[in-house]
Amino acid sequence: MTHVTTEPIIRPETDADHDAIDRVVAAAFKSPVEAELVHKIRASPEYVAEMALVAELDGAIVGHVMISGATVRNGFGDSPIAMLSPLAVAPEHHGHGIGSVLVRAVTAIADRRGQPYVILEGSPVYYSRFGFEHSKLYGVDIPLPEWAPAEAAQLLRLSAFDPNDSTRRGQVIYPAAFDGVE
Repeated sequence: MTHVTTEPIIRPETDADHDAIDRVVAAAFKSPVEAELVHKIRASPEYVAEMALVAELDGAIVGHVMISGATVRNGFGDSPIAMLSPLAVAPEHHGHGIGSVLVRAVTAIADRRGQPYVILEGSPVYYSRFGFEHSKLYGVDIPLPEWAPAEAAQLLRLSAFDPNDSTRRGQVIYPAAFDGVE
């Protein structure tokens, strides 16, 4: 009889995980575009290895999440910020809390690293459970694809968030890895 683990192991991705991550991301998004995005982020200066996590269940990769760097631009210049993208869970594991565990784990790392906030484009219904709010409430303008509702532009305030820090407000500039991703 095989032992089935119910709690996934969350750990940093390794080179040996890349093929499995590709399969999970492509299946979750029903497209190879996001898997290619993961490759582009890894090859970019904005990649933060510590914030690229996998969820492993019974020896198989069933989820993946990344927080990488982006920029917010305003009259003070450019400031680095943290961006969560993409989050993927294998379709057969949807609804089991794996995405939630990944989001909580990766945002906790961003918090420990002193990030003031994490931004993302995503479902307000899903991400609000983690404390994400509309980014415009905090003066952060995230450009969205035409098909996305304005509420998809979201921000999670972390421990280092300072509501008086004007340098962290403004227009989000996506890194080159996101060029061509809609």
